[in-house]
Amino acid sequence: MRKITRYISVTVFNAIALTLLVFLSLFFIFTLIEQLNSLRGNYTAFEAFIYVLLRIPFNLNILIPFSCLIGCLAGLGALATSSELVIIRAAGVSTKRIVWMALRPAILFMVLQFCMGEFVSPYTEQMAVNRKAIAVGHSVKSQQKLWNHETNEFMHFDAVLPSGVVYGLSRYQLNNDYQLTSASFTRQAVYQGDHWQEEDVAITHIEKDATRVEKMVSRRWDTHLTPDLLNVLVLEPDNLSIRSLYYYTNYLHEQKIENNDYSLAFWKRALEPLATASLVLIAISFVFGPLRSVTMGQRVFTGVMFGIIFFVAQRFFGPSSIVFGFSPLLAVLSPICICIGIGLWLLRKSR
Repeated sequence: MRKITRYISVTVFNAIALTLLVFLSLFFIFTLIEQLNSLRGNYTAFEAFIYVLLRIPFNLNILIPFSCLIGCLAGLGALATSSELVIIRAAGVSTKRIVWMALRPAILFMVLQFCMGEFVSPYTEQMAVNRKAIAVGHSVKSQQKLWNHETNEFMHFDAVLPSGVVYGLSRYQLNNDYQLTSASFTRQAVYQGDHWQEEDVAITHIEKDATRVEKMVSRRWDTHLTPDLLNVLVLEPDNLSIRSLYYYTNYLHEQKIENNDYSLAFWKRALEPLATASLVLIAISFVFGPLRSVTMGQRVFTGVMFGIIFFVAQRFFGPSSIVFGFSPLLAVLSPICICIGIGLWLLRKSR
C-alpha cells in the first residue's frame, strides 16, 4: 500500500510541478515583454527584469490553484489512460483512498501558496511597485492608489518605502462644510516612532478672498497612520497578507470608512487553501467520471476551461456582494461550495 501511495502521490506531484513551471515561465515572459514596452526615465531593461523577478512570488500564489487542478487531471489522467487506476482499484484500493493519495501532494502546494501569500509575496510586490515608481519618477501617481483620509483630512503619497519613509506627501484639510481650507506638499516624511517628521514643506492656506503660501523646513505630523498601515496602501487588496488585511480592515472600521473591498480580499485569502482543495476534488472526480477515457489534451483543455469558469465565478460573486450588500464570506464560499458539491456528486456517481 505504501508503494501505491508513493507512486500516485509522486505522479501527481510531478504533474503539478511541471504545470506550475510552464505557467510561471509563460507569465514571466509575457510580463517582461509588457514591461519592456513601458521603459522610460531610469526604468531601464535591467530594472524591468528586476521588477518581473520580484513579482514571481505573487504570480506563484495565483497560479498554484490552477496548476493543482490541471496537474491532478494530467497526473491521474495518465494513470487512467494506462489502466493503472483500474488495476489499483481492482487491488482493493478504495476511491476515498485514491482521493487522499492525490490530495497529499496538492496539500504541499497549498502550504507553499499560504507561505508565499503571507510572508513573501506582499513584501516582494511592494518592493517591485516602489522600485518602479522611484525609477520612473514620482509623476506616476495614477499608477498607485495611495490615498487615505482621517476625519476631515485627505492624504496622497507618491511612494511609500517599507522602512518608514514616504516621498511626495500631499495633505488636504477640509472644514465641517467640506470646503478646502489648506493644502500642503511635503517632499519627504520619516516616521519617528509615534509621529511623522515632514521635511521641505509648502503649505497653501485658502482664505476667504486670497491664498497664502507658507514654507517650512520641517513639521511634525501626528496621525494614526503607521508605516505598516501605509505599506498596505501600496498594494491592491488581493496582494496583501491575511494579517495586513485584518489590520487595515479594523483601521477602516475605526475611521468609519467602508471596507468592503478589503473584507472581501481577507476572506478570499483566508479561504485560498479550501478553494484549491475544491479544484483538486473536481479534477479527481473528472478523472473517475466523464474524463476517464479521453485524451490528455482534452483533460488539459477541460481543466483550463473549468479554471477560467471558477475564476470568473469568483470575480462575479465578489463585486456582487459589494453591490447588493450580502456577506463577503458568502460571496467567497459560494464558488467553493459549488465545486465541492459537483466533485462529491461525480465521485458518488462513479462508484
